[in-house]
Amino acid sequence: MRADTTFTSELTTAITRRRTFAIISHPDAGKTTLTEKLLLYSGLIRTAGMVRGRKGGKATASDWMGMEQERGISITASAMQFPYKGAVINLLDTPGHQDFSEDTYRTLTAADSAIMVIDAAKGVETQTRKLFAVCRLRRIPVLTLINKMDLPGRPPLDLMTEVEQALDIHASAINWPIGSGSDFVGIVTRADNQVQLFSRTMHGGATKVETDRVALAELNSTGRVSPETMAEVLHDLELLEIAGNTFTREQFLQGEVTPVFFASALTNFGVESFLDAFVDLAPSPGPRTAESDDGTELSVDPIDMPFSAYVFKLQANMNPKHRDSTAFLRICSGRFERDLVVKHHRLNRDIRLARPHSLVAQERSTVEVAYPGDIVGIINPGVFAIGDTVSVTGGFNFKPLPQFQPEIFARLRPTDVGKRKAFDKGLFQMAQEGTVQIMRSLTDQEVLIAAVGRLQFEVLQYRLRQEYRVETILDALPFTCSAWLEGNPSTFKSPSASMIVKDHRDRIVVLFGDQLMKTIARDRNPDHVLRDMG
Repeated sequence: MRADTTFTSELTTAITRRRTFAIISHPDAGKTTLTEKLLLYSGLIRTAGMVRGRKGGKATASDWMGMEQERGISITASAMQFPYKGAVINLLDTPGHQDFSEDTYRTLTAADSAIMVIDAAKGVETQTRKLFAVCRLRRIPVLTLINKMDLPGRPPLDLMTEVEQALDIHASAINWPIGSGSDFVGIVTRADNQVQLFSRTMHGGATKVETDRVALAELNSTGRVSPETMAEVLHDLELLEIAGNTFTREQFLQGEVTPVFFASALTNFGVESFLDAFVDLAPSPGPRTAESDDGTELSVDPIDMPFSAYVFKLQANMNPKHRDSTAFLRICSGRFERDLVVKHHRLNRDIRLARPHSLVAQERSTVEVAYPGDIVGIINPGVFAIGDTVSVTGGFNFKPLPQFQPEIFARLRPTDVGKRKAFDKGLFQMAQEGTVQIMRSLTDQEVLIAAVGRLQFEVLQYRLRQEYRVETILDALPFTCSAWLEGNPSTFKSPSASMIVKDHRDRIVVLFGDQLMKTIARDRNPDHVLRDMG
């Protein structure tokens, strides 16, 4: 009994300390910069590398693929763990490039909360809207960081209004900027009217920055702020008190309100106080919904249930010297131990979770013990697929990860027919990872590839060339959206500029030239259902 009590206490303590989150943003809003600065303030790295690949410069700690380092973008979603002031932070680094993939969506299913980074000059952008919609679908609470306050930007009240209107959520400012751009003085915390004073560091934000603090009432005496700026910030703060949204943690956890913070991640200003607030506000791992073998819904409690996890990501050839594949598991309940024998629910057999590791970029560390909320990489000898459930007990499956409709389509073939075998192997591997979806024509079984973002095709061709030595030719197809079809395809009245195919699970998918054609198809076929999510 004492052993059980001790184990439960250990598990409860470990879960309470954990915060598992993802960062979502539009390209160039500062996501990768913020990631580096979080690692800097955690002590995991001593100096933040410049995020854009420069000749002779440093690559960011979270980028490992050659293409990412060459182009200064994040293509794959990696997972990093670091301690921070008594908490254990699991950061899921989602792709931040213009064209992202289903990998981004799937990563959000492994997160308990999200940080939404917004460029102060640009506001809420297209990709931010898409990713926020997934957070809402998954009921993931979101903290908002309005970044680049040291650069010219839009009025903060305008940005707050746009967050509310574009994302249909209440926004509540936790702190407030004093000036912006060249006139940026600092931020005031609304709860205590304490001001953090901004100074441009000599290190370009490469090392931690100490900020001076002063009471708002004493700010004028510092000589740092003009009368006009002081009057403006006092007016804004008064307006927020009268008409602004109140903030409660309960509302935040329910997804009803997003707390808003202002900062300059590149110069490190506001990063530490934001991370402190994140640890206080963000939820620890909680129960996860699953389906029992008899079809009934059940809740998997992280403390009461023995070990369970699911595969949310596959990644092959992370080390070019070893043709390995890694399955990333999100632990949902119980305690994980190295070489644990578990039930693989889909294959209905026992497997040993061998050589577990965590990683930052290509640096692997062996994992001896892990807890709910943690992300563990397992060497995959070909037994794991995305969405697989593993557990000690068996008898249930975590609900399938949603599959989002592809938006671009193409034919792909090897330039050298003699490389067909290597081409098929590489294409199959990357389809398993979720880099692209493979579809087939109903008529001639021609192979088509589909993705959420165009860059995924470039990634596919790049990796086929680098990892499988296969050069390819890609022919784009004139479709921009799709839907899964429920109903008899032979009675489906297809509009012009459409095509019917099968996906890798033999489900019928209709490709459309544009959204108008999809709308017309829905109107013409009331006895059929077109689903945007598979």
